[in-house]
Amino acid sequence: MNCTGDLWADVTVPGSIRWPLAERSVARQVTELLDGLPERFVIAGLSLGGVIAMETALAAPDRVAGLCVMSVNGRATTAVQHEAWRAWRDRLAAGGTPAELQREILPSLVPTAVRGGRPDLVDRVLGMGAQTTADRLDAQLAQQLSRRPLLDRLAALDLPTLVVSGTADPICPPVFHDEIATAVRGARLVSVDAGHLPPLERPDVVRAVLDTWLAEVAGGQRQR
Repeated sequence: MNCTGDLWADVTVPGSIRWPLAERSVARQVTELLDGLPERFVIAGLSLGGVIAMETALAAPDRVAGLCVMSVNGRATTAVQHEAWRAWRDRLAAGGTPAELQREILPSLVPTAVRGGRPDLVDRVLGMGAQTTADRLDAQLAQQLSRRPLLDRLAALDLPTLVVSGTADPICPPVFHDEIATAVRGARLVSVDAGHLPPLERPDVVRAVLDTWLAEVAGGQRQR
């Protein structure tokens, strides 16, 4: 949420599509993806994008050749989360900006130990918030409010699945990824020394993991 295509810029593989999250419910976003994507595809997503990726795989498992999720939560959303999301929708309606949100949550996006030595990373993260429109962020907040619990439905999936966890992610800690990897049969869990945004913070590691996994998916291999 509140990110742009720059999130994936350093790890994007040839032929990939970076799809914006612009619909106002998870269900509508999934429908838009399935209407616009090729008949067969690999899907990856981070945070809210990871939720959308899992829901897409559940909606059309015969079309999804592989599923990759990062920095994601499969649990039911909470009253505290709903209150925060609604408060931000109210702030946007009153003139608040996505850039303000990004600056406020920066400590949760980039680990404290990293921020001081990575001004480039901080600038890119803040830049994504500055480049996101209020309408786009409001749509994403509406998607958050429409989420359904995933964990009890993931056992229905039987496809190559990669789960990437940032070891220093305070928003979606490693235990969330353990749960998802356990729920999806045969899923591979990879831990990266990073916070909530591994593709930006550790693109070298994430790209290597993705390249290896995608080669296995293309070759019909699957580690169990």
